[in-house]
Amino acid sequence: MKANTQSTSIPQHSCVLIGVINKFQDDSASSEYLVELAFLAETYGLITKKTFTQKLERPDKSTFIGKGKVAEVEAYVKEHKIDVIIFDDELSPSQQRNLEKVLGKKILDRTTLILEIFEQRAQTAHAKTQVQLAQMQYLLPRLTGMWTHLERQRGGTGTRGGAGEKEIETDRRIVRDKIAGLKERLREIDKQMATQRKSRGEMIRVALVGYTNVGKSTIMNLLSKSNVFAENKLFATLDTTVRKVTLENIYFLLSDTVGFIRKLPTQLVESFKSTLDEVREADILVHVVDISHKNFEEHINVVKQTLQDIGAGDKPVILVFNKIDAFTYTPKEEDDLTPTTRDNLSLEDIKNTWMKNLHAEVLFISAQNKENVDELKNVLYTKVKEMHVKRYPYNNLLY
Repeated sequence: MKANTQSTSIPQHSCVLIGVINKFQDDSASSEYLVELAFLAETYGLITKKTFTQKLERPDKSTFIGKGKVAEVEAYVKEHKIDVIIFDDELSPSQQRNLEKVLGKKILDRTTLILEIFEQRAQTAHAKTQVQLAQMQYLLPRLTGMWTHLERQRGGTGTRGGAGEKEIETDRRIVRDKIAGLKERLREIDKQMATQRKSRGEMIRVALVGYTNVGKSTIMNLLSKSNVFAENKLFATLDTTVRKVTLENIYFLLSDTVGFIRKLPTQLVESFKSTLDEVREADILVHVVDISHKNFEEHINVVKQTLQDIGAGDKPVILVFNKIDAFTYTPKEEDDLTPTTRDNLSLEDIKNTWMKNLHAEVLFISAQNKENVDELKNVLYTKVKEMHVKRYPYNNLLY
């Protein structure tokens, strides 16, 4: 996160993670969230050395975690020469300042880490502008808590009602001006993109949506025979990619969009509005899920909620469970009387239980191994054809 004009790129490579277990989540959920945080850290270029957790009814106002846990973390980072400390929850400016003072290390929270990753991954002018706007919007309310740092840089006295307050107001004005400039730039880009969408005419539009790193780009490549960048990292795709796809005698537009994630910063949702317009204006959504992921059910709910939040919750959905090649389970022994869990269900069990009636169209594929991809193409063909016939009734002779 950029606190001023200086870059905050981190050359170090080691970090520790910290999560708080509260009354709304159990140890298992907390562990899963920290696994995801470690993946975020890896995507950013950091190696996680240790994770710390603490059970708290409410976060400490000064340091988020308790004094005893702060001391434990301090001892570990000093002994092992850790460079960065990452919290799974958003920290207030005062909490971050206090922690950096006590621990003497770079402190990141989940929101800042995600924003940093987006900054790393942004390739086009559009994506870079969207990320910069999100960063400025995140920074603005935090300027007061950063005054000590800014004052040292500028040599201010920090006296009550004196130079300090004037400098903070100057900084706020600068940031507000930058936000206004970035919004204006995005409005111009949005107009261009809206014109591009209109130029596509009345073609049926299909959008790939899903949690980050579920294989959307790989599916995009298979369906469109293109070469969209895909890798095993979070947020590999920031810019929306649109390709024309032809299946037998019909064609449609297919878009690959940015992946969603738990606690996606609201600033990113707002600044990526034009990117998400591809989802809002789509005729059909292909919701891709990584069925091999232990927490795929929560991922489904996160995506559903995000779609609701952006006004796309009522669109026709094809639910595609990807990565069946990586799916594993532990079958129960016959004399095991403990309750059956998700870990005990085979792929066939899942297909024939609650998943069966989740959507009108539910598919199980492996994009990596190209397994059942033809089935996906057939379903897409049928769905697009139905819409195509309604939109182009004069072309019915084609069918």
